[in-house]
Amino acid sequence: MSVTPPPASAPSTHRRALITWLAVYPTITVTLGVLGPPTATLPLPVRTLILTLIVVPVATYALIPALLRTNARLSGAATPSPAPRR
Repeated sequence: MSVTPPPASAPSTHRRALITWLAVYPTITVTLGVLGPPTATLPLPVRTLILTLIVVPVATYALIPALLRTNARLSGAATPSPAPRR
């Protein structure tokens, strides 16, 4: 019989907010730098739509998970270890 360790706790709300900001701010900055001039003549709602169509998936599926894994490694969060053999 093996006992599984409790799951690692999630980061605090403040840390998750910081992680989200660390993903979103540079992504928005780079996207605006690249797409700013070509989209400057478009109406604001269209520019915002284009920006969010890029930033939200990149942050949600790539950057935030990577930052959460890095946070877990740096904070020494417990990772499940294999059960001892008897």
